[in-house]
Amino acid sequence: MRLRRRQAAVVPDDPCTAALVDALGVHKVKVDGASRYLAARDASVYRDGAAGPVCYPETADEVAACVRIAARHDRAVVPRGAGTGLAGGTVPLGTPVVIATTRMNRILDVNLDNRVVWVEPGVINLDLTRHLLPMGFHFAPDPSSQQVCTIGGNVANNSGGPHCLAYGVTSAHVVAVDVVLPSGEQVRLGGVEPHQPGYDLRGAFVGSEGLLGIATRVAVRITPNPPAVATLLLSFDDVEKAATAVGAIIAAGMVPAALEMMDSRIIAAVEHHVHAGYPLDAAAVLLVEVDGPAAGVAADAARVGEIGRAHGATEVREAVDEHERALLWKGRKGAFGAIAVIKPDYYLHDTVVPRRALVEVLTAIYEIAARHDLIVLNVFHAGDGNLHPLLVFDGREPGTMPRVHAAGREIIEASLAAGGVLSGEHGIGVEKRDFMNLQFSDDDLDAQARLKAAFDPHCRANPGKVIPASHSCADIQALQRVPDGVWG
Repeated sequence: MRLRRRQAAVVPDDPCTAALVDALGVHKVKVDGASRYLAARDASVYRDGAAGPVCYPETADEVAACVRIAARHDRAVVPRGAGTGLAGGTVPLGTPVVIATTRMNRILDVNLDNRVVWVEPGVINLDLTRHLLPMGFHFAPDPSSQQVCTIGGNVANNSGGPHCLAYGVTSAHVVAVDVVLPSGEQVRLGGVEPHQPGYDLRGAFVGSEGLLGIATRVAVRITPNPPAVATLLLSFDDVEKAATAVGAIIAAGMVPAALEMMDSRIIAAVEHHVHAGYPLDAAAVLLVEVDGPAAGVAADAARVGEIGRAHGATEVREAVDEHERALLWKGRKGAFGAIAVIKPDYYLHDTVVPRRALVEVLTAIYEIAARHDLIVLNVFHAGDGNLHPLLVFDGREPGTMPRVHAAGREIIEASLAAGGVLSGEHGIGVEKRDFMNLQFSDDDLDAQARLKAAFDPHCRANPGKVIPASHSCADIQALQRVPDGVWG
């Protein structure tokens, strides 16, 4: 009783929290202000989240118990991983029960013969690859946040990374998912055996951003380490030349393992941060990686260099050893942290445009940022046209955020006008929810809402995300279920 009295002082008259504590224990349910504050945010610019009780289950049965308790009390649930999402997808709306899977972090089974590994959703992406490297394998999806992001989050957002150009995004590497449905029922979607019968519900679940249930175990397909790798840095004195070279490399019939582009501002920030040897006098660089058999790698690297020079590359440099290669990638993957020396905040976009439109859209992005008096830095997956313009700013300065959001909208509109799409790997979340009708018809959105309703008829799973309110009225109702004054 003393436990409940102590919690009651923080959360008065909340039987849902009391039931969660009874089911999980006091150490797995947090209701203090600090825990709720941290669970109300992710790495996006969205700051209007509000978390209810934050649960830290350690088993699938405990996840299911949390979901069933929330359902009995007519409360929504929001799954949460490491909170590295950039679209507000894990930001709780309407003080729901937050279910954090970070304590479910075991690598359960490694089957090298089948090249399948079962993991819990809280396993960190890079930890999985480090575990597999001595065995000659790795997990191919490699987001820039891979040192901290979790496999569950990768599944939720269908994450990619620099090497998704050749190896594909997360959906290409997930064969099965154990899921707790919004009803609390536990099911398996997909399977480790080939040629699974019926609808591809695994494919529907990967990338669903928590709208269809909560992953509790994931079977991922692992990739053999390549026998040889070459990493090249191509420097250009003009952004347009670099963008044109991207198209020429792909047009030559090559599909590099990775093909990244960085402009002068991000080059300067990165070089001062990691001292990897990026050229400070370049307007843009391409970071190109090819892998495979040694003879093929040597030929591909030479061909990339030839194409780069033919399109204006002022320098072509190949990493001489693993240390230099690691430094170049440390610079690319540390780009978002490096910009803190410029401004304390950033808004990272994630539209995708056809490669033929790279120059057009990049030019528009620079113009949009200048018109709104904002600094923009471009670092992105050039090979598949997945743009990541960084609007850097200081949110403490009056009048800044309206300009940031206005510029963000115009970047989306420019990308869609060029034949692009809303997101490549960050998801829709809250950030792009209200832009969905710019890309999808009413019939498209209705089909998406019907799919969600098939899994979640009561709209309790991560309400208010992805699907615009005009096509999911029940989501709006779900946000109003918490009695006034309970969370104050």
